[in-house]
Amino acid sequence: MKTLFKVIGLAGVLASSQLIAAEKSVNLDDLLKKLEQGQYQQSQENKRREQEFVQKRTEQDRLLKDAVADKRKEERKSEELEVASRDNDVKIENLERALDERLGSLKELFGVLQQVAGDTTSKFSNSVISAEYPGRGEFLSNLAQKMGNSSELASIEEIERVWFELQREMTESGKVSRFETDVVKTDGEKSKQPVIRIGTFNLVSGGNYLEWNTDTQSAAVMTRQPVSRFHDTVAELESTTSGYAGFALDPTGGNILGALIQTPSDLERIDQGGAVGYVILALGLIAVLIALERYIVLFITEQKVKRQLKSTELREDNPLGRVLMVKEKYKDVASDTLELKLSEAILKEMPKLTRSINFIKIISVVAPLLGLLGTVTGMIKTFQMITLFGAGDPQIMAGGISQALVTTVQGLIVAIPTVLLFTWLNTRSKNIIHILQEQSAGIIAERSEQEH
Repeated sequence: MKTLFKVIGLAGVLASSQLIAAEKSVNLDDLLKKLEQGQYQQSQENKRREQEFVQKRTEQDRLLKDAVADKRKEERKSEELEVASRDNDVKIENLERALDERLGSLKELFGVLQQVAGDTTSKFSNSVISAEYPGRGEFLSNLAQKMGNSSELASIEEIERVWFELQREMTESGKVSRFETDVVKTDGEKSKQPVIRIGTFNLVSGGNYLEWNTDTQSAAVMTRQPVSRFHDTVAELESTTSGYAGFALDPTGGNILGALIQTPSDLERIDQGGAVGYVILALGLIAVLIALERYIVLFITEQKVKRQLKSTELREDNPLGRVLMVKEKYKDVASDTLELKLSEAILKEMPKLTRSINFIKIISVVAPLLGLLGTVTGMIKTFQMITLFGAGDPQIMAGGISQALVTTVQGLIVAIPTVLLFTWLNTRSKNIIHILQEQSAGIIAERSEQEH
């Protein structure tokens, strides 16, 4: 029975496997066909690529042969050029030798001409005469460059023009010329206006000094003019058509004028003193006002006292009259009592005569101390600048040093006059007090004689 079951099971397995094999046979045939088609296509692609590679290789071989041929051609050409270059060097050397022999002394002349043209270019560029005759510097510069090239020589016309320009520079340096040219104003606008040139020294126009800009080769109104005593001479020169006229001439061609316009004005110097300087000047002004008031009061009082000395009528509008009235008020008292009354009257008059005079003395003492304070603060500022920026640039320290010096000067300027004013006013007040004391002593002496 077991054997029978095994045979039946084996037959079932074989039947099922045959069905599966039949289904798979169909799929494998399709797969085989597809594989054959893929191999054929791959074969065709490989053949195409092989043909393309062979063609490119042939092309590369051809290009290589052409490159080698071009290299050999260029090498032969290079050798020919080297030979030609050596021949040309020999020819150039022979030609230069022949040129030197033919030039002879002219070569030295051209060398001097080149040097003169180069040196004169900068002088003409800086000369104010170029404002009237422009283009001279450009001509000389081009000529110097031309002479620097050994293959070019100067013409007779160019040599004559160099001589002419030098001669014109010397001639025009002694003339006062009037002409028109473009002038740059302080607002930046440029306009043509009449200009007066004084030799090689100055340019003036419209009542102002002009400065010559060497970079742009143009004249411009100076943004800051010199002080009035120099600036006023410009108008005098412009209004003069013949004869002589006074004019502030700068023989350095602008250096002195540049230094003058950099000099600060009085207001700028005052401003350099800073807050301390303004305090000093305020105290000085107060001292002057007090001195003026005291002078008027003392002058009027002194005149009234002099009139009282000449008059027998006692007046209350002056110190002497009020002191003498004490004598009439105390006719019957003893001389000792009268002396005390007169001293009391004089003491009452003294504050009116010496009022505020001591304040002037105080200002004369305080002003130098404030100047010293400004000096110290200015030096502190200077040392701070040195700490931050070093001592290489003096302009950085100029502000602090200016404040230090200006406040010292301001303090002395205020102190010296106030000392003189105090002494003068104090002397006048003491003279009046001396008259009162003198008259008082006379009254006491007269009363003492009457008592005896």
